[in-house]
Amino acid sequence: QVQLVESGGGLVQPGGSLRLSCAASGFTFSSYVMSWVRQAPGKEREGVSCISSSGGRTNYADSVKGRFTISRDSAKNTVYLQMNSLKPEDTAEYYCNTVTVGRSYWGQGTQVTVSS
Repeated sequence: QVQLVESGGGLVQPGGSLRLSCAASGFTFSSYVMSWVRQAPGKEREGVSCISSSGGRTNYADSVKGRFTISRDSAKNTVYLQMNSLKPEDTAEYYCNTVTVGRSYWGQGTQVTVSS
């Protein structure tokens, strides 16, 4: 079965960096787009970034453009989100997502808190 397991969240000061990882299993990782989505308390879920199956194309929300970088390693079946210059407004639960054969799969999430 499809499994997505996020890690790498934590507490960081404004201006700091974190790298999130999402380990995928149960499907042909190299064939599917992978995405990062976040949800802050009291707010709607927001798409952060996505990466094509080959890794050749990426997209970012305007709010993170220039600060976050998405990448993937097909040898490790893992997608990453490098987050630099973090701001308090980046505080949220971050989820890994993929859609395979018309069904959407989500990880359990990893909490990112940006605070001094």
